[in-house]
Amino acid sequence: MTDPLKTADIDLIQRILPHRYPFLLVDRVIDIDAPNGCTGIKNVTFNEPHFTGHFPGMPVMPGVTIVEAMAQTAAVMVGVHMDLADKVFNVFFMSIESCKFRRKVVPGDQLRMHVTVKRGGGKVWKFDGRAEVDGELACEASFTAMMDLSAAKTA
Repeated sequence: MTDPLKTADIDLIQRILPHRYPFLLVDRVIDIDAPNGCTGIKNVTFNEPHFTGHFPGMPVMPGVTIVEAMAQTAAVMVGVHMDLADKVFNVFFMSIESCKFRRKVVPGDQLRMHVTVKRGGGKVWKFDGRAEVDGELACEASFTAMMDLSAAKTA
């Protein structure tokens, strides 16, 4: 018996998620404990397009993109768990609850998204997410997503 996959590099992430630049918001997923949780890493860089307008002279990562990065992290873990690499499928937000932002995320930061499964295994998954920079809480939220596997077929 082989050990379960514990890490997803950018190649595997792109084989699971349909997102691409500039909306692919996770660079690596580590500590995958599918189907229980994982940690995603996003290296925040100045050349990301949202920084030109959010805000000129004071670049701050938009809060909605932090929440999206947590959701993409969760989707990679689910994709690993359900063996969805190279399959065509969709994931849709159903709800975002108790979302709070605690600190700015700026270029040069490394965002670590810790995602824990609250409910899952079928079409609907619920997660708790925490995004941190250097161990300091930047964002926390609970979110629910639906896996639309009706189109799941090999790409």
